[in-house]
Amino acid sequence: RGCTDIICCVLLVVAIVGYVVVGVVAWTHGDPRKVIHPTDSRGQFCGQPGTPNDPLGTPDISMWNPGPSPLPVSPSLQICVSKCPDRYLTYLTASGNPASLEYYRSFCTPEYKGTQKAALNVLKDRECPAMLIPSTPLARRCFPAIQAKKGVIMVGNKTTYEDGWGNHRNVTELLEGAKKANVVLETRQLAMKIFEDYTVSWYWIIIGLVIAMVASLIFIVLLRFLAGIMVWVMIVMVILVLGYGIFHCYMEYAKLKGEAGSDMSLTDLGFQTDLRVYLHLRQTWLAFLIILCVLELVIVLLLIFLRKRILIAIALIKEASRAVGHVMSSLLFPLCTFFLLCLCIAYWASTAVFLSTSNEAVYKVFNESACPFAGQTCRPETFNTSNVTKLCPDAQCLFAFYGGETAYHKYLIVLQFFNVFMFFWLANFVIALGQVTLAGAFASYYWAFKKPDDMPAFPLFSAFGRALRYHTGSLAFGSLILAIVQVIRVVLEYLDHRLKAAENKFAKFLLSCLKCCFWCLEKFLKFLNRNAYIMIAIYGTNFCTSARNAFFLLMRNIIRVAVLDKVTDFLFFLGKLLIVGSVGILAFFFFTQRIKLVQDTAPPLNYYWVPILTVIVGSYLIAHGFFSVYGMCVDTLFLCFLEDLERNDGSAEKPYFMSQDLRKLLKKTNKGQPDA
Repeated sequence: RGCTDIICCVLLVVAIVGYVVVGVVAWTHGDPRKVIHPTDSRGQFCGQPGTPNDPLGTPDISMWNPGPSPLPVSPSLQICVSKCPDRYLTYLTASGNPASLEYYRSFCTPEYKGTQKAALNVLKDRECPAMLIPSTPLARRCFPAIQAKKGVIMVGNKTTYEDGWGNHRNVTELLEGAKKANVVLETRQLAMKIFEDYTVSWYWIIIGLVIAMVASLIFIVLLRFLAGIMVWVMIVMVILVLGYGIFHCYMEYAKLKGEAGSDMSLTDLGFQTDLRVYLHLRQTWLAFLIILCVLELVIVLLLIFLRKRILIAIALIKEASRAVGHVMSSLLFPLCTFFLLCLCIAYWASTAVFLSTSNEAVYKVFNESACPFAGQTCRPETFNTSNVTKLCPDAQCLFAFYGGETAYHKYLIVLQFFNVFMFFWLANFVIALGQVTLAGAFASYYWAFKKPDDMPAFPLFSAFGRALRYHTGSLAFGSLILAIVQVIRVVLEYLDHRLKAAENKFAKFLLSCLKCCFWCLEKFLKFLNRNAYIMIAIYGTNFCTSARNAFFLLMRNIIRVAVLDKVTDFLFFLGKLLIVGSVGILAFFFFTQRIKLVQDTAPPLNYYWVPILTVIVGSYLIAHGFFSVYGMCVDTLFLCFLEDLERNDGSAEKPYFMSQDLRKLLKKTNKGQPDA
């Protein structure tokens, strides 16, 4: 073996060095507090050490009153307060009442000196908001406490409010500004209930995931010894599980017949945050019943038409079982890949946050009369001594937004794009490294004439070392091509999001076609890369040669590929379905307190679907991790099997390396050589 695709290896190293530099620069300039904590009108954080502000930030709720034709419009006054206002009150009213003024003082800026200044001047100098409205804290910000009573929109039990300038307004004017805030508030309430469910059920969730892991491990161990029986048992069990699901859905559907409100359609009900409401509708259980019936029918038909090919797939699974049995450490290798992917995700996410918070506080000149400096950038430290205050006496230097005018800030979008691109490249590289390592280990099993005597002592570590020493460049090349396509797909999704409101139907059609084409291209590249990595692990050739050889080898055996490989994938899918379905049904009966033996043990929940879905998703990921090793083993042995058939003829000079069972199945023999 020799080093392959050296140029791509060097390019990857240079890109990683550049990525580290970008991360260091981002961590130097960024401040994640800008994402979490609100600021006042000066850009100072609320409730942070080293600042004179209190924990909460409140936007000036009089921002709908633009004032006397400001040029440009003055930004909303933001003040840090210790708590949100709980009553209607205007400054003009409070200034004539000492008790009210003392309450109002907590919502003014530190420059406010009480009644030493006229009320109108206080409002003009933006030392206090013009009015207060009953508000509720959300994400450390105060939003109007909007509520609906009998279809009437109210804030603090009132339908009108005074805007602080003598005008009475309807609270519906606050609705548009706080609509998104109310959605967020409802979402937060839902999230809090979900969090409560997790706090009382987390250990049961862990037990469910452990059961899924043990079931997956037992299933794989049994496959090693009883592959044929396990496959048929698995098929029967999946059919029975789906059959029980059909029976349960029908019973629930029949039980709801005649109950009040059960005949309401899903469209009439609309979206509900409490998903348990849908389980009281007959239409919900009818939809589940139809889906399960269709799935059951499809599986039965596939089994009928592919019954002869299943026997060949069983032979491949048995061979894969023996290979995994000799390389048991391969079952734990996905944990290494998962750990490396977590590092990639963590680095990308932290860099993205620091880049997005690298902007500096930008201050602009705001004036309520004509001023030539209005809208220009200013510095609060030197503003009072500048010519601006001389020419525009009522001008103010106020915080406008976070931005910057340096070269670094101008190219932030480029750095963010580079961050996304490097994430895809490194993530694909990690996945490729895992695939070529497993392929190398299983290929060493297949090409050992005397199994396992001719295998390396540590096949997995040997394959991992070969991959890093000789084929880093090839892995970088394959992952680079895939990363480019994935970045293009991200750009297309972004353009599609921006063009949703557009009326150009041709542009939407063209964009949809491009999205479909690049989706297909990504799927094809993943399939090609996977088989190319297997050829790299076997022969040590470069990426292009390996991809070409793998592609034409598969094309020459397209029928075997379509039947044997895909039938095996289908059987693995059934295995995942059996494990996830069994654990999911067990979790359903437990958390809904339908198992009498442990009925009192199940914790009380707001939404019992929260732990059930968590167990189902976790079980699928665990089963997928175990079966992905098996899938890579079958794919590797399949390519080795095809190469063996094409390169060897069973003679003494070119004996078959396949196992005795495979030779018997294909009616092949080794002449003059003892069976392996």
